[in-house]
Formats: sequence, C-alpha cells, structure tokens
Amino acid sequence: MKKSIKILSVVFLLMLVSAFNVNNTASDGYQIGDVAEDFSLKNIDGNMVSMADYNNAKGFIITFTCNTCPFAVMYEDRIQALNVKYATLGYPVIAIMPNNTAVKPGDALPEMKKRAKEKGFTFPYLMDEAQNVYPKFGATKTPHIYVLEKTKKGNIVKYIGAIDDNHKDASAVKVKYVENAVDALLKGETVKQKETKAIGCSIKV
Repeated sequence: MKKSIKILSVVFLLMLVSAFNVNNTASDGYQIGDVAEDFSLKNIDGNMVSMADYNNAKGFIITFTCNTCPFAVMYEDRIQALNVKYATLGYPVIAIMPNNTAVKPGDALPEMKKRAKEKGFTFPYLMDEAQNVYPKFGATKTPHIYVLEKTKKGNIVKYIGAIDDNHKDASAVKVKYVENAVDALLKGETVKQKETKAIGCSIKV
C-alpha cells in the first residue's frame, strides 16, 4: 500500500513538472490578436533598436532568423525583398537573431555583421543576446515570422508562421503568406490566413 502511494506521488510530481515545462515553452508566446511588447535590442551597428523608434510605421514584419540555419539562408533574399517592398509602405522588416552563440558561434555578432554586409541587408539585424524576446513571441524556428499592426492599443499580432509555401525554391512559391497578410492590412482588410507552420531550424538555447 505504502509502495503504491509512493509511486502515485512520484507520478503526480512528474505530471506537475511536465505541465510546468509545457506551459513555459516558447510556443506559448503571442497568439493572434495579442499586443506584442516592445523590445530594445542591439543592432549590428551597435545602436539599440525598438519598435518605438519607428514613428511612421503602420506595423512590422518581425523575423527571427540567423546565419547558420540552411532554411534561414534560403529565405534571406526573400526577407530582403519584403523590406524593399514594404518598408516604404509602413511595414519594415526587423530581423532578430535568437540563438545562443555559445552553441552556434557562427551566429555571433561579428558573423552577423559580416553576413549583413555580404547580403546587403537594408533592415536592422538585432541580437536577442539574453534570449528573452523570442520566448515572448513564441518563436521556435529560424525563420519564424510575426506580422504586427500598429494601433492605439499597441502592436497587434496579425499573422504568425512561414514567409511562403516553398522554402526550397522562391520561383515555385504559390502562396506568399506574409505578403498576403501585409497587403490585407494595408487595404484595411482582415488577414484571411492568420497562421501557418514555421519551417526551419529550432532555436538554440
């Protein structure tokens, strides 16, 4: 009897621990309709950047990405194209590198600077050095995209997920999720496809 009680106690304790871990994973971040908290992160030029710096923005395309993930690399040109297309329309790209650089040295600040220069990034490339921003968003992959709309209530999450439906070949893309979301917001319309599955490498902690 005592043995059974001990076993049940252990099982209950494990269930509690499991529940705690599940409820505190990055995937429990912002949902559609939530207000995204602002951040202040170091850019590759040494300056601190936050969404509040963009006085004329109508919203943001927040991109969690990095140097070392093959999926992120395949999307670099498309992320750049999003900024070229939408920054002047009020939806700039802000890229955030979320990985632990002790695990991925190729994502360290000097390498970020080098990559940005090589690719000609026209958007800020920030480092989530303390790794406390990506969990708030709920980002789990690189790349992982969040489209926010700037309102009087704050920056409202309107889309979460992938950039488009083909990470391998930009020329074979059939559905441009991020572009469709931003286009809808610019027209004052509701985003039809609000969430998709982010495809990429897991964020390194």
